[in-house]
Amino acid sequence: MPEQRDALRRLDAAPGPGTDAATWVTEHREEIRDLVARHGALLVRGLDLDGHEYAASVVRGIIGDGMAEREGFAPRDEFGPGLYSSSHWPADQPMCMHHELSYAAEAPRLMVFACVTPPSAGGVTAVADARAVLRDLPDGLVERFERHGWVLTRHYNPFVGIGWEDAFGAKNPDEVERYCADHGIEVRWDADGGLRTRQTRPAVITDPESGERCWFNQIAFLNEWTMAPEVREFLTAEFGPDGLPFNTFYGDGSPLDGATVDLINAVYEKHTVREPWQRGDLMVIDNVRMAHSREPYRGDREIVVGLGEPFRP
Repeated sequence: MPEQRDALRRLDAAPGPGTDAATWVTEHREEIRDLVARHGALLVRGLDLDGHEYAASVVRGIIGDGMAEREGFAPRDEFGPGLYSSSHWPADQPMCMHHELSYAAEAPRLMVFACVTPPSAGGVTAVADARAVLRDLPDGLVERFERHGWVLTRHYNPFVGIGWEDAFGAKNPDEVERYCADHGIEVRWDADGGLRTRQTRPAVITDPESGERCWFNQIAFLNEWTMAPEVREFLTAEFGPDGLPFNTFYGDGSPLDGATVDLINAVYEKHTVREPWQRGDLMVIDNVRMAHSREPYRGDREIVVGLGEPFRP
C-alpha cells in the first residue's frame, strides 16, 4: 500500500569528516522538520549517538524547548526539560498504538526517539497513520466517539504503576487538586491515600496545520481488554473492577467490549509500519498524524525520547 509505505520516510545521514551528529542535525534541522511535516514520520539513519547524554543533546537540537511530561503511566529517567528515557514498561508487555499524552489537556506535537542501544530482539517503535486508521474504523463507532469523546479512569495506588506524586510532579494533594481543576480532571481520594481520577477527552481531532481529521486517543491501549488476561484477572481480583490502574470508556460512560477494542487494534495493525532499531537511529514523528507503539523485546534497550511543541487538542 503506497500510503502505508510512505508513512515512515527514511533519510540516510552522512556526516562529513569532523562533523558530529549534533552539528549534522543542526545543519539539517529544516530538512528534517519539512520531511516530518510531509510524511508524518522520519527515520534518520547513520548517526553516531554515543551515550544518553549526548543523544539527549542531539534530540534537543530538533525539539528546541522541551515539554515536561505530566500524568505519565510509567517511570522515566529525566535528562533535561522534555528529555527522557523511554518508559520503564515491562519488556515482555507491548505498549500498543497510541498518541502520546492524548488523554491530557496538553500534548506534544513533536516527538523524537534516539536509539543509543538497540535491543537484541524486538522492541520496535512502530508507527501508524492516524488519518488512515480513522478512515478504516466503522462509521458508527467513530460517530459515537466523535459525539461523546472518550473517558479515562485511573487509580493511583502504592502497589501498581506510577504514584500520583511522580505523575503530577506534586508533593501534596492540594497541588494535585489544583492541577486537576485546571485541566478538567475529576478527583476522588481513597481513605488510604490512593487517588482516583476521571477525565473526558476528544477521540477525533482536527490537525491544526492541515485541517485533516485524525484518530487521536489511547482508547484501546489503556483499556482493560488490551491487558494480558492473567494481568487483568490479577488486578481485578486485587483491586476490584473499579480499581484497575487505568481503563477507558465511551464518553457517555458506557464500557467497551473486548470485540470493539480488538477491532480498533486490528485497524491499527493494518496500517502499522515497522523498522527494527539500529544503533544511532533517530526517529522523528508528528504525534497528531502518527500513532506509535513499543513492541516486546529482549536484551538491553536504551532510547532517549524528546517531547516538543505542546498544543491543546
